[in-house]
Amino acid sequence: MTIRRPTRALGRADTASPRLVPPPAPVGRRRFAELTGSWRAALRIARRESRRARRRTALVLAMIAMPVAALAFLAASYDMAELTPEERVDRRLGVADAQLQWIANAPVGQDEWGEGWYTRDGEFPAKVTAARLTALLGPGSRVTEVRQRVPLTLRGPHRDEVVDGRVLDLTDPLARGLVRFRAGRAPQQPGEVAVSPVALRRLDLRLGRAVAAADGSRAYTVVGVVEFPDDLGPVVALHPGAVPSTGPGPDPDGVWLADVPGTVDAALVSRLNDSGVVVTARHPTGSAPGADRTWLGSIMGDNPNDLSTGVLIAGLGLLEVVLLVGPAFAVGVRRRRRDLALVAVAGGDAAQLRRVVLADGVVLGVLGAAAGLLVGVGAAFAGRPLMEQYVFSARFGGYRCWPSALVLLGGVAVLAGVLAALAPAWTAARQDVSAGLAGRRTPAKSPGRWLALGLALVVGGAGLAAFGATQTSPAVILTGLILGELGLVCCTPTLLGALARLGRVLPLAPRIALRDASRNRAAAAPAICAVMAAVASSVALGGYLASDGAREARAYRPALPTGHVLVYPVGTTGQPTLAQITDAARNQLGVGAVAPVQTPSCGTERTGYCDIAPVLPPTRACPWQPGVQLPEAHRQQARADPRCQTRETDYFGGYVEPGVDDGTALPLLTGADPAATAAATAVLRAGGVVVTDPRYLHDGLVTVRVREREAAPDRETVLDLPGYALPGATGQSRLMLSTTAARQLGLSWSPTGWVIGTTTPPDEEQQARFAAALRPFGTLSLSVETGGPPRDVSPLLLLLAAAAGLITVGAAGVATALAAAEGRAELTTLAAVGAAPAVRRLLAICQAGVIAGLGSVLGIVAGLGTAAIVLVSVNRQYASDWPVTDPYPFLVPWPALGVLVLVPVVAMLGAGLFTRARLPIERRLD
Repeated sequence: MTIRRPTRALGRADTASPRLVPPPAPVGRRRFAELTGSWRAALRIARRESRRARRRTALVLAMIAMPVAALAFLAASYDMAELTPEERVDRRLGVADAQLQWIANAPVGQDEWGEGWYTRDGEFPAKVTAARLTALLGPGSRVTEVRQRVPLTLRGPHRDEVVDGRVLDLTDPLARGLVRFRAGRAPQQPGEVAVSPVALRRLDLRLGRAVAAADGSRAYTVVGVVEFPDDLGPVVALHPGAVPSTGPGPDPDGVWLADVPGTVDAALVSRLNDSGVVVTARHPTGSAPGADRTWLGSIMGDNPNDLSTGVLIAGLGLLEVVLLVGPAFAVGVRRRRRDLALVAVAGGDAAQLRRVVLADGVVLGVLGAAAGLLVGVGAAFAGRPLMEQYVFSARFGGYRCWPSALVLLGGVAVLAGVLAALAPAWTAARQDVSAGLAGRRTPAKSPGRWLALGLALVVGGAGLAAFGATQTSPAVILTGLILGELGLVCCTPTLLGALARLGRVLPLAPRIALRDASRNRAAAAPAICAVMAAVASSVALGGYLASDGAREARAYRPALPTGHVLVYPVGTTGQPTLAQITDAARNQLGVGAVAPVQTPSCGTERTGYCDIAPVLPPTRACPWQPGVQLPEAHRQQARADPRCQTRETDYFGGYVEPGVDDGTALPLLTGADPAATAAATAVLRAGGVVVTDPRYLHDGLVTVRVREREAAPDRETVLDLPGYALPGATGQSRLMLSTTAARQLGLSWSPTGWVIGTTTPPDEEQQARFAAALRPFGTLSLSVETGGPPRDVSPLLLLLAAAAGLITVGAAGVATALAAAEGRAELTTLAAVGAAPAVRRLLAICQAGVIAGLGSVLGIVAGLGTAAIVLVSVNRQYASDWPVTDPYPFLVPWPALGVLVLVPVVAMLGAGLFTRARLPIERRLD
């Protein structure tokens, strides 16, 4: 092929064609491109490293994914349980067009869904009937009544069972749409019922069997098994004829389901609202014209304090995850010293080295978040029936997973990974390149500024927690705790260095364990701090709960002597006699000390309610009244006045219970010694009165006042009667009247129950047997005095300690495994110099002991200190209050501490059990 070149004139030289030079890129765009390229390379390196170190990657993923999965499970379950307005209306209406509730005989306002309403005036309407409602709805309409809450007590196989009764006609298609039939048919007559599956199991029933009411008034035949989607507990569906509507007005829990020929439009809703009827329509129609929206509903805005408290608790959890994951990233950085040094030699600056390590946190955080979200949402969908039945006791709505919450959880998981890699990234950027290329360790240093910063944070956090305690602000207290824990995190490396220097006097294995912890502070310090944070939180909360429980126990005022039982009849269908109560108590409770309890009331000539109480003499009455805001000077005077030295519980729970007795019930009600009881009985039989509070007795007399309330006009009777102050009485303050004194005051009396004296509180089985023995004579209610408040914080303390112990064992196990992997060369050296195989196992035990033991000790000290600061601050806040408030005692939660002391031992034994004793031996191939 011939190529022709263009000719040129003689004498002219060839000139090169001009080349276009692009203008330089802007500085900002060039930096952004460099940053993007650097992060792209760092992410590729992190992805490759995650594949190479599979075990460490799996460990980090597990620690990030587990809390994410748990929170995702809760978020998805909550979102499915929280019904939308359409789902709530569909559940309330079934197949009906609207739900009606007649609440007044005056116009009402309501929101668009009928869930919030108000009325400014008007009285309750007369008895609501189907005819009145259909007249309002128009021709062709049909309604059926549903009563949601009817108390019902049925006889079970072992004891009486309280169930929720719902009155509705399940033969009507309108009401039938509210339930799901599982078996049988709908009740067609008053003696038939349909029960829920839970009620069927609890009452041990089958289709066709009969169940009796607890009072024996009637029996019902079970003809169907139904499920109410809004209540999966024990529910019984009753026929309308079984519980006739009583009273002149509407049932407060009664609603009506309506079927209209057309649609429920705004005009129909407005017409019903004008008549006092609240309407819930299937499709929202808007509120009534002119309705005042500020009156509607009762939903309060979110409490900012609660929101901030939740955020801070989540921050504590995030800190715990960061501290647990941090050692794995620190070990990974040490294993990649040479790779990072090569990056530095190739021209990488400190920022690029930090990006390489932070990319590990990004990659593992994303993978952990994805795995946790998938597992959590999948578990929520799979475990939906169990959550419906045993947690929420109601059917969920549609399958949902709360996307915004899941996105937030994913972001927090990635943030946890980045924060966990932050300290190792900072360390990697400052390492000696020559030492990294040679594979040498860089000596660990703990600059003094970190110790100073840590101490400052500890002091500042303690002061902030104390201030929050005085202001009763949980958010401020938690902020102080977080700052204090961060301060201890900063101080831990310095503490490790000091302990390593003290380890020279220890045997070989603990000395090596302390040396490794000091040399590998980047890995050991976060693990120790994770243990410390968990233990400190558990001990601080446990100390507060123990102190609060002791304070409640000290303020508790029993109603009876410990072990005694009060028996009250329920209803008016019938009640047992004293002989029948005595026989049942002797046979079932093993005691025969029974006495009737009689209560005074207004005489036959009075129509109001009588308030019967003793009157304090003017010289003994406190001049200040509780509940009134007093100046500081008056509060100090009240606290110093002997007449006002009464606890706050005495003021707000200082009701004096009146009774009528001749000395028979007095020993069982008060538990006084026989000599004092005999003297009190003599006064009662002589026509006097007995008080258990000696302040009411003056000159051998007790002033008794009877006020007749709700009478026109109000009447008051005041008499000075011969009295006796019963010393050493247990229980609440009482005023016991003799029959003669009651007549002088114009009172009548009647038996209201029985008191049974026992030496120990009867257990639930004894109470059930006693109630079953008296069941043929009527329905009874039992009140057993246990001698203290019902709340027992011991199980909660053990639960907190178990949670902290689990974190301790996990952190110790992770740190020990990482230390074993990192110290393989040292183990090889030990084997080469002739160390026994048991040295490796002993070394693992000592390493776990350093992590778990040191973290537990620091956590216990920090937790007790935090509890002391909070309790002292709270007590100082109430030091000048009046009425006098019981202070919080400082108590050590010994059950929790006992568990936490054993946890390091468990961690050490576990490390020794799962560590192979054989030392590794490596041979260099020439």
